[in-house]
Amino acid sequence: MIVAENLHKAFKTKTGLIQAVQNVGFQAEDGRITGLLGPNGAGKTTTMRMLYTLMKPDQGRVLVDGIDAAVDPVAVRRQLAVLPDARGVYKRLTARENIAYFGQLHGLSAARIRERTKVLATALEMDDILDRQTEGFSQGQRTKTAIARALVHDPRNVILDEPTNGLDVMTTRALRGFLRGLRDEGRCVIFSSHIMQEVAALCDHVVIIAQGTVMAAGSADELRAQTGESNLEDAFVKAIGTEEGLHA
Repeated sequence: MIVAENLHKAFKTKTGLIQAVQNVGFQAEDGRITGLLGPNGAGKTTTMRMLYTLMKPDQGRVLVDGIDAAVDPVAVRRQLAVLPDARGVYKRLTARENIAYFGQLHGLSAARIRERTKVLATALEMDDILDRQTEGFSQGQRTKTAIARALVHDPRNVILDEPTNGLDVMTTRALRGFLRGLRDEGRCVIFSSHIMQEVAALCDHVVIIAQGTVMAAGSADELRAQTGESNLEDAFVKAIGTEEGLHA
């Protein structure tokens, strides 16, 4: 389980201080897909980076399976699989070698790496690309490789920043099925998106973020009830208080 409590993050610019995230708090439970939904520039990626310890919050804290990320960030990282907004894979390595390298970094044995690689390759439908050099991979193939290497150590918590960005329809469908499988295994899954249909199709719990803060949270049905709207898109627009949600 991942808990965000009262997160704040500001950045210095030439013109002054920009408050990217302020008072963001939510709970992502095990066995549930939690979606962070918001327009571009809403503060989703900054929030995600604080969750997986790439950034330290100016205020507030992150707990992963009860571990305070500020107190023991290394222990927190062991509990996480992370697909960041940058999908870089090592181009000179094959997909299998990319996965194995991350397994070695996590201290896994060669036998365990082979076992996990087999499981992940099957789940992500990537057996046909495992032994190909990743240079020249499509966006979908790179994303699958990045997800597999992030999950090689079999963590209970999974964080993905806009995982279907740039993917074709069939790869997106396959990835959604994979995420549902992680949820059904009892893992905590968080992903960010600005695509309404994706969140509606996948999420058990939705946290709407705009202007760096949480505007509303709940299941799709709860969000519709809170806003008095009959569909999720209208509920989203009302929650963030602007028509920009229609074009996000």
